[in-house]
Amino acid sequence: MPYVKIEITREGVTREQKQVLIKGVTDLITETLNKDPHLTHVVIQEVDLDNWGYAGEQGSIIRERALQSIEK
Repeated sequence: MPYVKIEITREGVTREQKQVLIKGVTDLITETLNKDPHLTHVVIQEVDLDNWGYAGEQGSIIRERALQSIEK
């Protein structure tokens, strides 16, 4: 039973986009590993930017800085 967990930041990913991810991952597992799609589980977990870090900084701070540089 394949289990795939996708973690993304919570930034307005639509229901339709999540469905595309779930279908795409399921199809890839089915085609590549010859696994039954009815036994394949895909979980999408959304994480707040304050709870996501990179290079020692919170994602929310990195995003704010990037937006400020674009606005200049």
